[in-house]
Amino acid sequence: MWLSSERLGITAKIDVVEGDASGRLLPIEYKRGHAPDVPGGAYLPERAQLCAHVLLLREHGYACDEAAIYFAASRRRVPIAIDEALIAATEAAAARAREVTRAAAIPPPLVDSPKCNGCSLVGICLPDETNLLRRLSGEALDATVEVQAPPLEADGSAELEGPLEVDPWGLAGAAGAEATSGGADEEGEAELRRLHPARDDRLPVYVQEQGARVGLAGERLVIHSRAGGQTEARLSNTSQVALLGNVQISTQAMRALLERGIPLCFMTYGGYYVGRATGIESRNVELRVAQHRAAADEAFCLSFARGVVVSKIKNARTMLRRNHAAPEVSALSELDQLARKASEAASLASLLGLEGTAARVYFGAFPGMLKGTDEVKGAFDLEGRNRRPPRDPVNALLSLAYALLAKELAVTLGTVGLDPLLGFYHQPRFGRPALALDLMEEFRPIVADSVVVAAINNGVVAPDDFQRFGGAVALRAAGRKKFLQAYERRMDQLVTHPVFGYRISYRRVLEVQARLLARVLLGEVGAYPSFRTR
Repeated sequence: MWLSSERLGITAKIDVVEGDASGRLLPIEYKRGHAPDVPGGAYLPERAQLCAHVLLLREHGYACDEAAIYFAASRRRVPIAIDEALIAATEAAAARAREVTRAAAIPPPLVDSPKCNGCSLVGICLPDETNLLRRLSGEALDATVEVQAPPLEADGSAELEGPLEVDPWGLAGAAGAEATSGGADEEGEAELRRLHPARDDRLPVYVQEQGARVGLAGERLVIHSRAGGQTEARLSNTSQVALLGNVQISTQAMRALLERGIPLCFMTYGGYYVGRATGIESRNVELRVAQHRAAADEAFCLSFARGVVVSKIKNARTMLRRNHAAPEVSALSELDQLARKASEAASLASLLGLEGTAARVYFGAFPGMLKGTDEVKGAFDLEGRNRRPPRDPVNALLSLAYALLAKELAVTLGTVGLDPLLGFYHQPRFGRPALALDLMEEFRPIVADSVVVAAINNGVVAPDDFQRFGGAVALRAAGRKKFLQAYERRMDQLVTHPVFGYRISYRRVLEVQARLLARVLLGEVGAYPSFRTR
């Protein structure tokens, strides 16, 4: 039962309301845990919640003097007394909540609070992460953090584990030094608490068969193929839906996705990201106002762009050093010099030039990371980067990988509450997800390029998985499916976060980085810590 009162300024959903012969009502709240052995039968937040239910029922003319909580684990109903002290505490809490919503800034995060563990919003709040960055925000704010990355493994993934190096910001050591309740590693050093799951239990759904139809049956998506077969996916297990090419979706299925906040992404048959449909956008309008304000600040844009370009060049250098059969010292040295120049670039235009030069050096050495027989190497020969359309198999894979990564970040940024179209480095252009392109720069080598290298070296894709149309090259449906699977394996790969020291998936890393950017825009932390491997 939903009840609301403008006078009280409270809206609540009541699980169960029971009534007796005299007309008196009893609101009941269901909890999954055990009944605590505390005065009053429950902790104050739970008692205040039930008090709000009672006040709302009274406001609507019902007789109601008490409430109850049913604790499922204890199989016990606990009565909650409603007295004047509890009413005063509840009304004061509601007044404080309204005051917070009217404030321009959100309250500071709790410090090392046990309340954060198990909170459903902790992945949004990031209390320990925000507090750590705030404590260090006065020290070398333009510094980035490095974490050692081993070569690609046989399954196409590279786990970023191993010792964290102390950077100019001191973050690697700070994660352990600042935490007080995060456990310990093998040497007994405390780590920053990872309060949110390492991976999202939900998975993306890709539909690429041309002519397929996506429908709805209860709480399940049903994908019908042209041949008559069907595949199902539970809505509760779905994080996003991507439709490639001419795939139809019913109004009922689309509405179910929008109601549950599941993004629906549209891509061309070749994999280019076209756009997405979502439910009501994030209500955090203050964040988007701050984003627009920052986009007009040339100094901020240049500082942010320097960080992501330097990290992109450094990560590209790492890819060559770790995976090239015999990396040329001159190429590694030139990339190192370009990264240093990028850190001191005086304008966005000069950064674009340095980034372009670094790309030519990197892709000039890219073929050295590809392994296999002479026949395979010949089939996957690369003579520089080309696109729209890609003219060789390697560039076809790179274009698809970049499109998937851009889609991923556009979805993530929209979920966080940022506008994916308004960037700080890439300039706004009609239909261009500029901010998604900004954030993906540092992840191009270590996510997209690494998937391409592993897919070729491990035989995930073969020369006959490609088809040619004039001068263009594209994956066949079977090859695209295998590559999508390789991409998803990479996104699900656990990696040690260089700032916080805990292990999370690459997909979760993208979300954490997007939320850190939001913290920067709102002034909660000093600078965006770029993600850099070593």
